[in-house]
Amino acid sequence: MDAVEEVKSRLAIEDVVGEYVQLKRAGRNWKGLSPFTSERTPSFIVSPEKGIWHDFSSSKGGDMFSFVMEMEGLDFRQTLELLARKAGVDLEQFRGARGGSNAKLKERLFEALELAAKFYQVQFSRNQVALEYVFNKRRFTKDTALVWQLGYSPNNGTALTDFLKSKKFTDDEIKAAGLSSRGYRGSQDMFRGRLMIPLADGQGRVIGFTARQLDEDKNAPKYINTSQTLLYDKSRHVFGLHLAKETIRKEKYAVIAEGQLDVIMSHQASVRQVVATAGTALTEQQLKSLGRFTPDIRLSFDADRAGVAATERAIPIASKVGVSLGIITIPSGKDPDELIKQDAAKWQQIIQKPMYALDWLIERYKSELDLGSAQGKRQFSDVLLPIVRTLADSVEQDHYLNKISELAGVSKEALTDKMNQKSGVAPRKLKARKAETATSDQVTIENAKAQDHLLSLVLMRPTLRNYLKNLHANMFAGGPARELYTFLETHADFSAKPEELKDIVQSLQNYVKILGLQYEELYRGVELAELKFEAARLKSRLVEGFVKTQKAALISSLEGADEAATQSLLERAKKLDELLKQTKGGGHGE
Repeated sequence: MDAVEEVKSRLAIEDVVGEYVQLKRAGRNWKGLSPFTSERTPSFIVSPEKGIWHDFSSSKGGDMFSFVMEMEGLDFRQTLELLARKAGVDLEQFRGARGGSNAKLKERLFEALELAAKFYQVQFSRNQVALEYVFNKRRFTKDTALVWQLGYSPNNGTALTDFLKSKKFTDDEIKAAGLSSRGYRGSQDMFRGRLMIPLADGQGRVIGFTARQLDEDKNAPKYINTSQTLLYDKSRHVFGLHLAKETIRKEKYAVIAEGQLDVIMSHQASVRQVVATAGTALTEQQLKSLGRFTPDIRLSFDADRAGVAATERAIPIASKVGVSLGIITIPSGKDPDELIKQDAAKWQQIIQKPMYALDWLIERYKSELDLGSAQGKRQFSDVLLPIVRTLADSVEQDHYLNKISELAGVSKEALTDKMNQKSGVAPRKLKARKAETATSDQVTIENAKAQDHLLSLVLMRPTLRNYLKNLHANMFAGGPARELYTFLETHADFSAKPEELKDIVQSLQNYVKILGLQYEELYRGVELAELKFEAARLKSRLVEGFVKTQKAALISSLEGADEAATQSLLERAKKLDELLKQTKGGGHGE
């Protein structure tokens, strides 16, 4: 038995899901409200018998691992570690010697850091300077200080090191946790005489600290962060995500502030979809972490040179990752902390009205440069074209070339030539590119439902498989749906009974279980004649969606095509019309 199966054997899926969704027994299954959509009638189903879950409102589903990945924004490895801890499974026994020793060290570091956080909290409660700073100057409440585990590091040099050694931690372990440094006098505390702000991973476990200066020593840095360790990676960590993720999922957007104390103040004001990064340098890994919860990311950086530079760097990264980047502008140059203290409602209003990042940059440089002069036009294009060139979407790129052309008063062709020269491509006119059809999230969900419901019918009722006639693999979304269609083409007698699941490839087993659950919930007990009607309707909808998508691509390809290519494209369009007519005319294989 491997680690995954060992975890599944020890945990009940309804217990794992029940930590996030309030479930009620519904026959052999459990039901609850979808955690992914706002619904009033429960359509979220958990099947203990099959070990899977399915959300009818969003068309998502899978096993306990996929559910935790969705809810926590974790990758598979992180999810395995989390569920293994819940199940009491020692992953070391499933790893080689090298991996096992690494896992054991990680657990020791987690223990050391958790003890350090508690030690700092005790010291904080005894230090008047730290108490004055947190409660009077920063105006944090006692509840806030407890939730964020704010602490204080004593200034005597070895207080924490001595404490951890008394708990049987070695010098090497303390240093590996980022809590000490080696000097000529031996090990000393890394942080001394500072306000301690714990840094936590997605599950709230302490992985490091940010230490803020409390005195006015201008020769010392205001902030010191834990250096890179086995647990803490500055380029991947998102401060406050463990406390913000539920609100981010609910509000469908995330705000990135510039400082940790801004985040804490925002949460205190009940605006909890706010996080921070270490400095203004956003990384691909950080945007991916947030992108697991929402594609709408909004920056609240200072409008200084560093903030503008950070925005310029972040736009192409956001485009690559597939998230939308907006900019929040705070009036009068205040930071979030100042604004919230003055008017918390204003902060809530401002973050709801972001400006798309590239539009924000254009407006900023338009106000700074003289676009009536040749030099101003050159500088304007020098700054913006490299960013436009990195946009992954060709339609978006074309939009901004037109906008820059209009504002600078230069031709789009000149801008295109300059952009291509900068990228090492020979000057040429911008050719029409294949336009991707823009579909809303809801349309995508509905199409996925039609596809899955059709497959559930033909899977569970083999007599309906003639409704697959005249379909082909490209009509199904990539992944398990397309794989299953191909499988059924070559295994016409497959019955999807539990004992036959071993005959289907491993990657499809969960999907087949989900389709079986859909059939039970939607079609069990329905007369065969009605099922035939439903299969015909779903097939027609699937074909209609396919034809619509293909025609949009053909129309895009017609622009600039020569006569021969045009004729070929028209022939393909004619075949699509015939396919649609055949489907609507009853050519479904009855």
